[in-house]
Amino acid sequence: RAELFKDKKRIAGAEELKTKSTQRLQWQKVSVYANIPPELKDLEKLSKNIWWTWNYEATELFESIDPELWEKCKKNPVRLLENLTTDQHQSLIKNDGFMRSLHRVMEAFNNYMIEGNKKSGKQIAYFSMEYGLHESIKLYSGGLGVLAGDYLKQASDDNVNLVGVGLLYRYGYFSQSLSGKGDQVSNYAPHHFAYMSAVPVKNKDGEYVKINIDLPGRTLVAKVWKIDIGRVPLYLLDTDLPENEAYDRIITHKLYGGDLENRLKQEILLGIGGIRLLDALELNPEIYHCNEGHAAFTGLERLRKYVQNKKLSYREALEVVRASGLFTTHTPVPAGHDFFSEDMLRNYMQPFANELGIDWETLVNLGKMNPGNPDEDFSMSVLAANVSQEVNGVSKIHGKVSREMFDDLYPGYFPEELHIGHVTNGVHYLTWTAKQWQKLYRQHFGKDFLKDCSNPKRWEKIYNVPDETIWQTRNSQKKLLIEYVKNRLLSSLPESQEALKNVYQTIDVLRDDVLTIGFARRFATYKRATLLFNDPEMLSRIVNMKDMPVLFIFAGKAHPADKAGQDFIKKIVEYSNKEEFRGKILFLEDYDMELARYLVQGVDIWLNTPTRPMEASGTSGQKAALNGVLNFSVLDGWWAEGYMPEAGWCLKEESTYENQEMQNKLDASIIYNLLENEIIPMFYDRNSNQIPEKWVSQVKNNIAKVAPHFTNKRMLDDYIKHFYQRNFDYTGKIKNDNYARAKELAAWKKSITDSWDKIEVKSRKVLNTPSNAILQGENFVAEITVDIKDMSSNDIGMEVIFFQKSFEEQNGNSFTYDMEQIKKEKTLVTFKVDMLVKKPGVYNYAFRMFPKHEYLANRQSLNLTKWL
Repeated sequence: RAELFKDKKRIAGAEELKTKSTQRLQWQKVSVYANIPPELKDLEKLSKNIWWTWNYEATELFESIDPELWEKCKKNPVRLLENLTTDQHQSLIKNDGFMRSLHRVMEAFNNYMIEGNKKSGKQIAYFSMEYGLHESIKLYSGGLGVLAGDYLKQASDDNVNLVGVGLLYRYGYFSQSLSGKGDQVSNYAPHHFAYMSAVPVKNKDGEYVKINIDLPGRTLVAKVWKIDIGRVPLYLLDTDLPENEAYDRIITHKLYGGDLENRLKQEILLGIGGIRLLDALELNPEIYHCNEGHAAFTGLERLRKYVQNKKLSYREALEVVRASGLFTTHTPVPAGHDFFSEDMLRNYMQPFANELGIDWETLVNLGKMNPGNPDEDFSMSVLAANVSQEVNGVSKIHGKVSREMFDDLYPGYFPEELHIGHVTNGVHYLTWTAKQWQKLYRQHFGKDFLKDCSNPKRWEKIYNVPDETIWQTRNSQKKLLIEYVKNRLLSSLPESQEALKNVYQTIDVLRDDVLTIGFARRFATYKRATLLFNDPEMLSRIVNMKDMPVLFIFAGKAHPADKAGQDFIKKIVEYSNKEEFRGKILFLEDYDMELARYLVQGVDIWLNTPTRPMEASGTSGQKAALNGVLNFSVLDGWWAEGYMPEAGWCLKEESTYENQEMQNKLDASIIYNLLENEIIPMFYDRNSNQIPEKWVSQVKNNIAKVAPHFTNKRMLDDYIKHFYQRNFDYTGKIKNDNYARAKELAAWKKSITDSWDKIEVKSRKVLNTPSNAILQGENFVAEITVDIKDMSSNDIGMEVIFFQKSFEEQNGNSFTYDMEQIKKEKTLVTFKVDMLVKKPGVYNYAFRMFPKHEYLANRQSLNLTKWL
């Protein structure tokens, strides 16, 4: 009441002042810009290159300036430096220890950057809709973006001549909060680009670099920004400019935001705008790598350039564009592939058909699995495959799934024959490995370990490290995790008293000596986040064992449009609030890269339960493996390659039931059984020194036998060896002598295509099988004569394919044998096969004719076959 009375007096006084004064109070604004002293200018330089995010000494340097302010600035050095006082500047300058640390870190950074001047080799342009670089740089939603960010960091470490291209989002992806009942709430806050270490790019005249794209009835303008990722530049496009209409300014507002038409405009900007960005910067990459189909319009813009600027025909231009294209597909889930109606596409892309000198049907067929089908929508993934010589999945299983997924695009071939390969994903070692583990590895694996971190022989030295050291390192990381979890819970306290009480009760019971299992990822339904709750009574028994307690930590976001995924989150939150699960089941909101680091470094087990075979790769479990965390997962994605007995646990690769509900019950039962009877007892079985020897043995096996195979270093090396080098070699040949081979190949393809259906089979003889039976040890002999009309005999190949069903007759094995061209008389060509039959059985066989040319990159690059 006294305070209220004082407020009334203040109000009365203000009113009296207003009546006596002839003028009202008017605030004046003055801007005070940060002025970093010369002695500390290196800090400013360091803050504007995100190299600091994967160098823990640089991170600790910024944190040491003012730990409390560092937290308030969300661990963002640009914001930190902007908020320092002159007194703090002087204090830092006088601090000899700080200045020595600054000079040491800057020496490492400068030496690192000097190496960047020694880049050699042809340039690669890498296009991605999202990049996960750091939690302060909101350009990512999940695994796809984090992988892209890791890839650019590794390219920097390996000094690869690579440049990244993407979009700069004003609001990025949403931040997540949960209602008291567990409902996901999506929040969007505008970003300060300078705080993301983004700087606008200027040309030689000091003007901002911008690119233009003609859209229906207007011109879209995009500004170019750059983020330095060590030695690799990432260029980003921004349309939130006054030159654009309101409905175009929002193109770069939200990652995966807006309606389908806005998504189309985003992909036009990324693909077409991305190529024009490179042109504006006078960059001329040799290879164009599309990280997912979002960037497939790069192919159309490059086609336009070759037709318009180099005066190549559409067919000739397509040979050049394909030669230098690589498309990485990341998911078998339909929602991960973008489709647009033909009407919507025509509204934006009709001018491209005109500029390419082709009809609309030819252009739209580039994005159709079945060309000419009017009911089929335009697929960005199909377009990407059609304008890329090389296509790959992101794990061995996903490579197989991708071949099956794109099989209809290549009629006449079996999925296993397709040119689609794979490179299993990996993770950036320095970003995801905890400081304590980095120090331990450097000490035992050698000082030059970083340059050789994909070499398994290095990692085998972990067996020489004492068990006690391994266990202490694991425990120290878990202590950091539990402390972080408590602080995170306190930082987002709910308003209701009941919910507030639950949070404090949870914090009170959290311990760092408990077996802790993590499950954190995007909450798509196929990832089965609620599988663990299939039998709540059984789960309650497991987490409440008196002498062997267990803690499960969940985190993740569901897409705002994914109601089923959001319901999964709500269900887990509801269970976490029940008395028997309080402090045993946690859901942490707003999953981001910071939370991910603490989880993959601090839990004991990383759990993953996807529906088979929907997990293309997954990388969070790889991050966990680098930190001695054991994986427990379905043998899908990367874990099908990574699993080793006594280095983690698995659920088998094959489904037992076709009915998914029955499969869920079986998988949940196996998880409960392994936890109760093997995993939990092993964790709590301690020797006289309180060390779980069997558990530590598995940790060592995990580090020695699993971790080295899933670094980003190995992944980048694989791309260079299996894809980039092939692209480089083929592109060089196709471009030589003013695109002579491209012109020759395009002309040959047209000729073959025009003549293919005219070929006639004149005779087909299987010479020694009148009864369709031969004895083991005899030869299968066949001759086929065809009339090739005006074609050359060098243009035709023939083969016989045998197929034998398996014992279960659900699938089988195929065997292919080339047939020899034995005779040519005018336009008649005869092929023969004479092969020893070594294995008895019932075989189906057929003869397949196909076109041949020395310049073909692969058989599917001219997708013509004829079965005889």
